Amino acid sequence: MSFLEHLDDLRVSLIRVLAVFAVGMVAALIFYEYVPRFLAMPLEWAKHPETSPIHFVLGRSDPSLAALPPLKEFTFMGVWSVLMYAAFGVGIALASPVFLYETIRFVGPALTDREKRGLIPFCLSALVLFLSGAVLAFFWLTPMSVQIWHHFASGLNMEVIWQASDYYGFVIMMSLLTGLTFQFPLALIVLMWLELVRPRTLLKSWRGMLFGILIVVAIITPIGEPISLGVLTGILFGFYLIAVSIGSVLVRRKRVARGDRPNPEDDDIDDEDEDDEDDRDDDGYREARPTKPISPSPQAIAAPKAEKPSATPPPADGDLSSLD
Repeated sequence: MSFLEHLDDLRVSLIRVLAVFAVGMVAALIFYEYVPRFLAMPLEWAKHPETSPIHFVLGRSDPSLAALPPLKEFTFMGVWSVLMYAAFGVGIALASPVFLYETIRFVGPALTDREKRGLIPFCLSALVLFLSGAVLAFFWLTPMSVQIWHHFASGLNMEVIWQASDYYGFVIMMSLLTGLTFQFPLALIVLMWLELVRPRTLLKSWRGMLFGILIVVAIITPIGEPISLGVLTGILFGFYLIAVSIGSVLVRRKRVARGDRPNPEDDDIDDEDEDDEDDRDDDGYREARPTKPISPSPQAIAAPKAEKPSATPPPADGDLSSLD
């Protein structure tokens, strides 16, 4: 296809993704009574941890947290914000698989058969990782954050009144950001496959990567308490090690199929002596160098030696400088 035809194909793909996203938002607005109930589940799990599927992780809740009144909103625009947050979350959930499908359809014709076979598990892995991060944030990070917030508020003798728009926005953004963060091992694999970053270089810089992961997790989690920081950092650092292992295997296979050396680091190894390459013949064998000095020929021995001219001319008469 020509460049304009590619642009038209991209426009069709974007229209399909946006259409599914719009259908999800409309459906959420039609069934507006059910979506907020679903998004309010982390708050109920924070108040009553025994009702949570992972109650053994949440632990006990403060009695004052269980006595909190239902969510409140003080403005009419706040009610509309709650509806839009719910619709946005449903639209993203429905449009994510369609987005992956359109990505495969658009990029597929430019790939080889072998690359096409690897693109499907790659997209499936992206979807699974995104959903895993969103589920982790929904079931564990959000209830724990609510409990920690209330704990600090009680220690400061402050009465917290939960505003509905703030809470629903927090749940949606927490799930989306955690899901997107779980995509970073796939980004590392793509960079290694494109040979923009070497696997051994990533592995050597594990300290900097661990510090960067810790900073990102601290930004995502609103409280940054030690439990969630440690668990999320450990999960993402494990993803980093797995990504480096998978990327090294893919890069090695790609280079072998291309006829290069298996390890990218071998490209930096210079020959010990450039003359060794010059001394090799077409068959790859090195020419033998003489180990003993070459004896002079008989003709050179029989030839009379020419007088060697003196280095300095004879002194002139009366010149006494040569006596020094």
